Amino acid sequence: MNKLFVTFFGSGLLRPAPGTWGSVAGWIVGLVILSLAGGTTLFLCAALVFVISLKIIDEYEKQVGSHDNSEIVIDEVVGVWIAMSIGASVGEVYGIDFAQIISGFEASQLSWLAMILSLVLFRVFDIWKPSIIGRADRDIKGGLGVMSDDVLAGFFAGLGVLIIFSLMIKFGLGGLIF
Repeated sequence: MNKLFVTFFGSGLLRPAPGTWGSVAGWIVGLVILSLAGGTTLFLCAALVFVISLKIIDEYEKQVGSHDNSEIVIDEVVGVWIAMSIGASVGEVYGIDFAQIISGFEASQLSWLAMILSLVLFRVFDIWKPSIIGRADRDIKGGLGVMSDDVLAGFFAGLGVLIIFSLMIKFGLGGLIF
């Protein structure tokens, strides 16, 4: 059961690049949560999964005998959900009504560009691990260590989305936001 959870229903077992597969799987589930319940709910889901993951990852690492095994992708899911929940605020102004696509549900406004940038920037920060993200990855052990670099990568990715959109608006490119 722990393996199913830490691999996010097996997406972490896909090769090559299990972290990317886990991020994409989390992104798809995140889009559904966003469309049905909004950015605040997605952020709270990320926080809940973060807390639950700490102990489960500790147990799984003891079971497999390695730290931050590549098949553990629940951290990528939490990170991309954080990025998406921050980027979702853009949809309040520049978005499409997702309910038109999935009829019958009350949905939040989504900016597809913000959601795509959330995923791409999250993967960039997660792979590159600049500054504090890399330090957290190297220096913190156990489940908290596995999760912390991805939480930080998600935060900086979401912030990056907001900066990009602010620059687009400032330079008169707001019409390109979809």
